[in-house]
Amino acid sequence: MPESPSPAVNQPEVVAEVTALFHAYEAALMSNDVAALADFFWDDERVTRYGIAEKQWGAQALQAFRAATPPPNFTRRLAGLRINSFGDNSAVAQVEFVRSDTPLRGFQTQVWQRMGGAWKIVAAHVSMIDWP
Repeated sequence: MPESPSPAVNQPEVVAEVTALFHAYEAALMSNDVAALADFFWDDERVTRYGIAEKQWGAQALQAFRAATPPPNFTRRLAGLRINSFGDNSAVAQVEFVRSDTPLRGFQTQVWQRMGGAWKIVAAHVSMIDWP
């Protein structure tokens, strides 16, 4: 069976859009802007976020987690941001980070999907590990 055509990978305008959104998300995260953080995510029971020590399945669980999370008492330095888009409506953002309060190295992945003209995070994963 012949392969179907691949979507255009890394269209500059799509990568630029998601990159700007990624940085806006980071600013909202570090300022603990709970309303903005909720708006970045898909408002649906199927949204999934796996955190460092917790998980949220569904928009209600994610919004409750954000509302209960205090503002960060640390800074984050990002490294190696990679954003890859697939067609006009899908993208994956991946970044490493170093927090000022721990020697662990952090890793963050976000799956972005354009829906109804707006980009939303439909899945996210954050982890931290020992780093030499």
